Amino acid sequence: MTLHITGDAAADRLLTDDPLALLIGMLLDQQVAMETAFAGPLKISERAGTLDAAAIATFDPDAFVELFKATPAVHRFPGSMAARVQALCAAVDQDWGGSAAAIWTTPVAEHAEAPDGATVLKRLKALPGFGEQKAKIFLALLGKQYGFTGDGWREASAPYGEDDSFRSVADIVSPESLTKVREHKRALKAAAKEKTG
Repeated sequence: MTLHITGDAAADRLLTDDPLALLIGMLLDQQVAMETAFAGPLKISERAGTLDAAAIATFDPDAFVELFKATPAVHRFPGSMAARVQALCAAVDQDWGGSAAAIWTTPVAEHAEAPDGATVLKRLKALPGFGEQKAKIFLALLGKQYGFTGDGWREASAPYGEDDSFRSVADIVSPESLTKVREHKRALKAAAKEKTG
């Protein structure tokens, strides 16, 4: 399995290999192009010298913001997004032993099966910077492309979990699917504008 989100082989490889990179990419995916957001973890990793949750959580906040501002910028809102990434990494470190994957792999109880979709959605929504929408999209991404098979993940991530839909980053597997997702987002924006217009 290899993710194809950014159009950059190294950035996509990091997202594929490192669950924390994928989680950070999802967090950054607002008010910038999807490719820019999901290429962010590679920039952070290269500039900070690490993508370890504890190390990022305790990184000097001012230096971390500067690392976000360096060209090309990690995000167009470096101050607020750097703080959010540090808060997310602190939560992963404290609540999940530093392992982002533990959010969707740790059983609810000892000797239990892997968590179901509703449980993982609840865990994602508890993370800093993850509202209902972002949590559902990320859950759909886990189910569609990252091998998560917990019961009811499609229902919990609805409507993003639907087969053959092109609603979000969860559906991007090629340049063609990226175009379809962009068209869907454009259509939604146009419809929203029409409503308020």
